Amino acid sequence: MIRVLLIDDQPLLRSGFRALLNLEDDIEVVAEAGDGEQGVRLVREHLPDVVLVDIRMPVVDGIEATRRIAADPALSAVHVVVLTNYGFDEHVLEALRAGAAGFLVKDIEREDLLHAVRVAARGDALLAPSITRRLIDRYVAQPTLGNTGGVEGLTGREREAVVLVARGLSNDEIAERMAIRPMTAKTHVNRAMSKLGARDRAQLVVLAYETGLLVPRNR
Repeated sequence: MIRVLLIDDQPLLRSGFRALLNLEDDIEVVAEAGDGEQGVRLVREHLPDVVLVDIRMPVVDGIEATRRIAADPALSAVHVVVLTNYGFDEHVLEALRAGAAGFLVKDIEREDLLHAVRVAARGDALLAPSITRRLIDRYVAQPTLGNTGGVEGLTGREREAVVLVARGLSNDEIAERMAIRPMTAKTHVNRAMSKLGARDRAQLVVLAYETGLLVPRNR
């Protein structure tokens, strides 16, 4: 059973998400909170598998709540997914820096929501699935593989793999794009993560922006 905790200051949204999630045999909403401070307390109490947290809330916002959860060794098995109205923007990047495993827009389709919760519960970042690809593509310019600074230790193929991760591709899709085997694609991604000190694919996306491998579009 996947245990989910909801943190959002909009009761209507919480009730809607709770109703959708509780319909599933393998998912259970164990608690909900209206602000980040209360939410972090409930996370420590219930130890959920997945936390869905709004970025913008009173008292303690979702970014700070994410940071507190990620910094607590007792909560290392908790996977935070941030909720936003605005798609992929600077607030989402900040949440990823704080330790979020990915993000969802609040008007997500039901099947995408259920898939996202299951992906997060497995410990996978919500950046490879197609859920986020169309959002990322709206804000990402063409890759700039020169003058990247901080990624000099990566091979050309590893840099290419990082760019494709940041653009929302899974390992199988990266393999197809690069005309290599899926296991080779996975190796490129894992080596890039190791060289850059990224704990997961979410951090790879942050690093892809911060090093200049990808440049956010102007709105």
